[in-house]
Amino acid sequence: EDALVDDEAARPDGGSARTAGFLRWLHSSLQPLGCLLRLRLADLVPHDAAGHVEELRSLPAAAPSSLPQPDLSTPEGLRIARGLLSTRPPDPRAVVHTARAGGRQVPVRVITPKGKRARAVYLQIHGGGFYMDSAARSDSRNVLVADALGVVAVSVEYRLAPEHPWPAAPDDCETAALWLLDEAESLFGTGRLIIAGASAGATLAVATLLRIRDRGQIRPFLGAVLQFGAYDLSGQSPGGRLYADEGFIQAYAGHVADRTNPDISPLYGNLHGLPPALMVVGSTDILLEDNLGIAGRLVAAGSDVELRVYPESPHAFTSFPTQMASSALSGIESWMARLLDGS
Repeated sequence: EDALVDDEAARPDGGSARTAGFLRWLHSSLQPLGCLLRLRLADLVPHDAAGHVEELRSLPAAAPSSLPQPDLSTPEGLRIARGLLSTRPPDPRAVVHTARAGGRQVPVRVITPKGKRARAVYLQIHGGGFYMDSAARSDSRNVLVADALGVVAVSVEYRLAPEHPWPAAPDDCETAALWLLDEAESLFGTGRLIIAGASAGATLAVATLLRIRDRGQIRPFLGAVLQFGAYDLSGQSPGGRLYADEGFIQAYAGHVADRTNPDISPLYGNLHGLPPALMVVGSTDILLEDNLGIAGRLVAAGSDVELRVYPESPHAFTSFPTQMASSALSGIESWMARLLDGS
């Protein structure tokens, strides 16, 4: 069949030449696979998102910083970068467990739903460029998800780069996933799993799924929620080239000669046999093209993928206190609820 990419259609933020060029690349990449791809970014915008654009436009624009970015290769630069994160107090409902599997172990934070029998376990992997943030900063959001959906939220306290570069983080996430595959039924009364991650957490979520798929243990995973992940750390695809000079790549995988390894850059992996995925990204996110690229490859591999592009929204937009973020997060919860109801 012919592949068709409609890159002339209206895009949610007015579009750009680079996005049009990227869609042509995606077209040429998928055509040898015999895929029929009809892609208009305007069609990927959730129906209620347009109503929140004016709020985003009314917010004061962030002034461009004249200060140099912290050098993640130095202890002082790393301290400064990590210090830029806002403070989020841990939630007292979170209980720290030690996940053990395959001779490895990793701390996880567990939040059980209030007054409900668990319907599934929600394995959440925090973001932060592989070098900052923590599972505890996800507590407040995970409490809301646990209570709204009746799931046990398990967040992975994976080791951070550059002190612990690749493969430490995916090793830790795999350990948590294997622990849940072995123990979730006895500990939480359910063996059903949903994996989720944002930014670097989404990258690690896909890497974890690939590892579990290769072990032949993918079936308990009902689905994946992937928010604005980075899927090509090699910088070889059009999407990956847009952020190839970001410092987090060197901190995390600078020691690796070939970063097309799917454990680092899932875009290059065999993506067959993965569970349904909801992908969320903003139209002004530098990772938009990267997300479009892996979404196309997932579809070509036979996965059920729902891609939602939120207009005029930057990277990590769901962490901001805006109506657009609230709409996106509500949509994620609704998608997971339908997933649980239908399984």
